[in-house]
Amino acid sequence: MSIWTILIAIFIFGVIIAIHEFGHFIAAKLNGIQVNEFAIGMGPKIFGFKKGETLYSLRLLPIGGFCSMEGEDQSSDNPRAYEKKKVWQRMIVVLAGAFMNILLGFVLLIVTTCMSELVPTRYVSQPQSVSCGTYGYNVNCWSLMCLEGDVNVSTSYECGLLPGDEIISVNGSHIWSITDFSYKIQTTDENDFTVVVRRDGEKVTLENVKFEHKLSGGRMDFKIVGEEKTFFNVVEFSFNDTIATGKLVWMSLGDLVTGKYGFHELSGPVGTISVISEAASSGDNWTETLNTLLSLTVFITVNVGIFNLLPIPGLDGSRFLFMVIEAIRRKPISKEREAMVHLVGMAALFLLMIAVTVQDITKFF
Repeated sequence: MSIWTILIAIFIFGVIIAIHEFGHFIAAKLNGIQVNEFAIGMGPKIFGFKKGETLYSLRLLPIGGFCSMEGEDQSSDNPRAYEKKKVWQRMIVVLAGAFMNILLGFVLLIVTTCMSELVPTRYVSQPQSVSCGTYGYNVNCWSLMCLEGDVNVSTSYECGLLPGDEIISVNGSHIWSITDFSYKIQTTDENDFTVVVRRDGEKVTLENVKFEHKLSGGRMDFKIVGEEKTFFNVVEFSFNDTIATGKLVWMSLGDLVTGKYGFHELSGPVGTISVISEAASSGDNWTETLNTLLSLTVFITVNVGIFNLLPIPGLDGSRFLFMVIEAIRRKPISKEREAMVHLVGMAALFLLMIAVTVQDITKFF
């Protein structure tokens, strides 16, 4: 890794943090809340400037950021304080950070889709009837399932998956795009799936479908139809793939909770920057490198958005949960009690971040 790729990685990580905090910031401003400080990074302040009532600062450690609002963590008599606003207004402010992260992912997916020659669909591509010669991949072949003499090597085809099928769900899980489909079949230990497809306008259920390329052994034993780009299919695919990416994050978290993935497979800011840096030095040309970086950024920013929605003390999801309870009770929970819960949660998260960072540094060296 060069210094330039590391700087690119830090820049991308900073943008993801900045867009999250900007969501809180702009929502607070629109709801008439006084913002005391808008900071990118944590720890000692490198530099800052004040404009109006708000201090804008850049801090040393690129591991987070914050939007400090008047009356957020302690009582204030200011009529523009956070605590003085209605519960639905505060809900908007809390959710705005995650929303902006997911919105960033959607916008970047539009960019990457526009950079592609074709827009992916959920339709199984038509196979060629001609001999494909030696084993390889061809954009017009249905997974290039041929050897000498046009021999099919797709197991899913033998199990009933046909060219022209639109994949609707796998093992009861709705498929939004190739992203969640690929994750589903690649990470499931058993190679035995129930696949629902739309064929000739009707839904057809295929039982005991196996995905395996007979030569490579990989699960992805077919390709999908690509459509010519239009405004509508670019937006539709980008929207669906944003949902698929979010779904992938949820499935990953579920796998983490169930023990499928362990602590040693977690990565923190250092590990994330390392991965981005490696992506910045990959690719045969700048277009491939940019596409890889943008795709990785999409996954990270959606990950940050969804993770912040979890009801873990210290995160936005926990703050939102307290507001839901307040809305039901028609009475806020004691600010001291809520602050203590968030304090304990943040302390636990920081300890986890330190442990993961040490692990990342160990892996790096």
